[in-house]
Amino acid sequence: MSQVTQFLGSEAITSYQDARVVILPIPYEATTTYRKGCETGPESILDASQQLEAYDEELGHQTCLEIGIHTVEPIADTRIDPGLDAQEMLSLTSSKVKELLRDGKYVIALGGEHAITTGIVKAYQDFYQETFTVVQIDAHGDMRFEFEGSIHNHACVMRRVLELGLPTLPVAIRSISQEEAKLIEEKAIPVVWDRDIAAYPDWIEKAINEIKTKKVFLTIDVDGIDPGLIPGVGTPEPGGLSWNMTLRFLKRLYQSCEVIGCDVMELAPINDSVVSEFTTAKLIYKLIGYQSLTQKWF
Repeated sequence: MSQVTQFLGSEAITSYQDARVVILPIPYEATTTYRKGCETGPESILDASQQLEAYDEELGHQTCLEIGIHTVEPIADTRIDPGLDAQEMLSLTSSKVKELLRDGKYVIALGGEHAITTGIVKAYQDFYQETFTVVQIDAHGDMRFEFEGSIHNHACVMRRVLELGLPTLPVAIRSISQEEAKLIEEKAIPVVWDRDIAAYPDWIEKAINEIKTKKVFLTIDVDGIDPGLIPGVGTPEPGGLSWNMTLRFLKRLYQSCEVIGCDVMELAPINDSVVSEFTTAKLIYKLIGYQSLTQKWF
């Protein structure tokens, strides 16, 4: 058994061959611009997951014992190689994700900064050879062409996704630049604004109706969630999704679409607090549960 910290630990030790779900840690950080520390996010999530209950009271199953979860070795680790550049990170990421997809795994990638998502989405595009929608839960638009001299800054990730020719659905957005506002208008991007989530009880159905493809890739920047629930982020914004609102949206998304994979990015742990990493670990376990339910894995 690998020495890698396994998601849920002793509750869910499953071999790679037997696992339906694979957790891929990507502790890469190079362009964060406010509060640092997301390169330690994956490790902190895995550590916090040891405290989760195997039994999901909503679904009525011990999810991890019934479907199999395996955590693989981290890749693109800037704690070990601080000079790793963006292009190499994206290449490593795409290559590894494609390997996991070829092995028939449902992949959940843990970041690390949001720039990583470009490489992940490219792997899915190459593997599936069809159009899918990238659903983005986030406080920020992340659609700048470049930021601080880099087109692979974490503030540009969704611009790179759009350049791949894929439709997007940004959810819980509450901070954008003027450049992004113009792009949203020009491309008629169906943004689900945080202010509208607060105002309209039927926002979930309206959001789901904006998805025109069968398949969906889900990317979650944890700053999209209320910072009272997950304060450990690099660029916090007031507002955001509540816990139960997040789960209602995600469950409906999994019921309505084929969610082919997901990532969870930008957790930056806070010293002397485990709230952010534990909440994020539980969120990931809910994603696994919803995927298991819709795929009839139990």
